Amino acid sequence: MAKKWVAGYDAGEAIAAALDSNSRGMSAILNFLGEDTTDAKIVDQTVREYLSLMDLIGKRQVRGCVSVKPTQLGLAIDYDMCLQNFKRLTARAKELDQFMWIDMESVKFTEDTIAIYLELYKQYDMTGVAIQSYLRRSASDLLHIAEHGGKVRLVKGAYHEPEEHAFSTKEEVDANYVKLMRMLFESGSFFAIATHDSNMIEEAIRLSNDSTKEFEFQLLMGIRDELKNELTTKEFAVAEYIPYGSQWLPYSVRRIRERKRNLLLLARSLIQQ
Repeated sequence: MAKKWVAGYDAGEAIAAALDSNSRGMSAILNFLGEDTTDAKIVDQTVREYLSLMDLIGKRQVRGCVSVKPTQLGLAIDYDMCLQNFKRLTARAKELDQFMWIDMESVKFTEDTIAIYLELYKQYDMTGVAIQSYLRRSASDLLHIAEHGGKVRLVKGAYHEPEEHAFSTKEEVDANYVKLMRMLFESGSFFAIATHDSNMIEEAIRLSNDSTKEFEFQLLMGIRDELKNELTTKEFAVAEYIPYGSQWLPYSVRRIRERKRNLLLLARSLIQQ
């Protein structure tokens, strides 16, 4: 288990990590690991896992919510299957008065993910969706979501995409991140700035000085804990993204792409299996 980034194998360990986040002044965003699911039985098991997790969040009085990948709920199998499964989760979130985030995956799922999100948003407005600054289409997507009053988590993106769809240099990705962030401060409703990049965070703080927009910073479990403490000390809202489950390898590989020095940490985790 890549323990630096993953809470454990089961929901109990995830809830314990979430309560620890709460004790350090942060809310928690829980994700049951898994993606690109093509087995309908596994999809159904995943839906039941999330329903149980949401119940646990309420029962244990965790200050937090879940975040779900569309391909976990069947998007790689059938659009309508995924939509109906999300509606089940949204109904439970509404019943429990919990927020729910939708993660963004590779570009081949972007269009459908946004369509599903906007359909769910009609049912329950305490939902949000991730938008990736490395995609060329994201400014248009953000405007489309904003027109419907939707809520956005702004991330850089960590999937390999062809250059026709994605910016290829860090400078381009960063410039687009700043552009999208400014758009959120100008026209967004509640939104999240999800990054570990100090330059992006400093720009967000600067923009917030001239804005009354409600937003939060979101950072991954196990990365830049000192920054999380600094932000909470300054009384910014901070949420920690906490994944759990046995399907930890793809998630960990993406963390390595973001920060090469994480390779040694993953190697140690593999040796300890």
